[in-house]
Amino acid sequence: MIVKMSKVEIVGPKGLLQNALSMLQESGIFQIEPSTVGFIGKIDEGYIKSFLPDASSLSERLFLEDLSAKIEELFSYLPQIMVRTSYIEPLSIIDVIAKTIQGHIITCRDLYQKWDALQKDITELRRYTVFLSAIESILNGVEKAHDLDFIGLTIKDPDAVGHLRQMLPSLTDGRFELLTANAADGTIVGLITTEKGRAERVRNALSDEHIPELSFPSSISALTFPEKITYLKRRISEVSSEIEAIDRERERFARRWLPIYHRINGWINDRLSLLKATASVFETRMCFFIHGWMPSEDVERIRGKLTDAFGGSLVLEEKEILEEDIERVPVVLRNPAYFKPFELFVRLLPLPRYSSFDPTPFIGIFFPVFFGMILGDAGYGLMLIIVSSFMIRRFRGKRNIQDASKILLLSSIYTVFFGILYGEFFGELPRMLFGLEPLCIERRTAVLPVLFFAVTVGIVHIVLGLLLGLITTFKKKAKKEALYKLLNIFITVCIITLVAALFGIFPNLLTKPIIIAILVLTPLLFFTGGLLAPFELLKNIGNIISYARIMAIGLTSVLLAFVANRFAGMAGNIVIGVVVAGLLHILNIILGVFSPTIHSLRLHYVEFFSKFMETGGRKFEPLKRSE
Repeated sequence: MIVKMSKVEIVGPKGLLQNALSMLQESGIFQIEPSTVGFIGKIDEGYIKSFLPDASSLSERLFLEDLSAKIEELFSYLPQIMVRTSYIEPLSIIDVIAKTIQGHIITCRDLYQKWDALQKDITELRRYTVFLSAIESILNGVEKAHDLDFIGLTIKDPDAVGHLRQMLPSLTDGRFELLTANAADGTIVGLITTEKGRAERVRNALSDEHIPELSFPSSISALTFPEKITYLKRRISEVSSEIEAIDRERERFARRWLPIYHRINGWINDRLSLLKATASVFETRMCFFIHGWMPSEDVERIRGKLTDAFGGSLVLEEKEILEEDIERVPVVLRNPAYFKPFELFVRLLPLPRYSSFDPTPFIGIFFPVFFGMILGDAGYGLMLIIVSSFMIRRFRGKRNIQDASKILLLSSIYTVFFGILYGEFFGELPRMLFGLEPLCIERRTAVLPVLFFAVTVGIVHIVLGLLLGLITTFKKKAKKEALYKLLNIFITVCIITLVAALFGIFPNLLTKPIIIAILVLTPLLFFTGGLLAPFELLKNIGNIISYARIMAIGLTSVLLAFVANRFAGMAGNIVIGVVVAGLLHILNIILGVFSPTIHSLRLHYVEFFSKFMETGGRKFEPLKRSE
């Protein structure tokens, strides 16, 4: 639900401003409004002006901003590790930190620059480790002689090996050896051994054929091939040891000083937010004015806290929210425990406006139902209940995974419910093993009844969305738009009733009055909605038909479960049959999680929310302490 907000003005003596802002920051539920629109009228603009901080406040702000920038720089040079929480009082050591931080920055910067340079070195060196093991095994089988030269190759095309064997005899007068091996990354590593006098001719030919020679750093170009390999292995070991030593030193520093700097930085951010908040405060010669927004349910509590703390020197007054304020009212979504996990889906969308509806309860009601209607297998539902319950316990600290797991749990319960109605437990096993019949309907054979049921659900869903859109226009007091939406709903219902009458669901006597009503109301539809109004009407009908996907995707799942059980019976061996059926059922469960989720969300995002949800809401960003 969208929390009801109040437009608030707080007035008091200028000397109490910082104390008042500190209390509001502590409460964390008050958003300061920097604009004067709706708060200060033209008559008051002559003597109410923006608050001007004194020289002391400006000096403090510059000092804290500079110190905060230095702390952030220090953080950039340190490893991101979990450290203890410091409870030291920041104000008591702020001057000491200001004097010592520059030395810490220099120390940590030097360590970081050394670490970064070594990381680049080892990255460069490790490019060759892919080839070292393969080349080393080749070198062990090569005769070592002073007049021999070695040419290392990286061969991406396996066919190039045969081409090399044809090309090398003419270049070396048959005095060569070509050995190949597969590197860890799948590349073919080659080593050509030939006399030094013929090596340059081979290198030129390889260049012409676009077969790259394994290149090494220029600093070791004078070494022989085996010496290069030995050097690289030794150098990688040395650099790794140096990096480990610097890592230990950086971690030692971080564990000692990071808790203190985190504590100081949090305090600085809180203090700066207070100092910056004064830029949105207004003043007269004697008083300050703070304008802003807060949840209506918290107004009396904050008024009481201000009275207790300042003895009536500060006054909190609720002001009327004007029509021009509606677009600026910040939005807070707050839902009961059952619906709260579904905010995960709503967070994917832009924030609704204050005058609109929070879509969370609606998706919380309909999403699990659609999911259960589509999957509709009690066996699958029980498996998903077990999986989701495990995930809820396993990922307690991860909000998004927790929310997704709770949504899956609720959806699985509806899956079990519809599975009982459909008589499905891992497909048609209840009928195969026990001769049990579905309580309601068998989806595999009763396609049309399931289709009618899905479309009926779509009618209810779309009409509800249209009604919510109508309520939104009434809130905005847009009479012409409200009339258009009302006509749109009425004509949509008439068309649905007409189609139902043609299929024999409703009496044929209704056909003629409905056609007359549609013909009479259509001109009014043009008048209120414009030339595109009929297209919007057709869009409603198309949206309703889209709910047929509930039947179609559910039927796919039923048939795959049916095939899995038939394969099990045809296997001829009970063990093989159970394994084959189990794998197919697992595949069906996986598909049965993703397909219903995607299509249920589509029915909400595209078909349903478009009927009433107005996006573009302003996020509620209260003045509060750093977390």
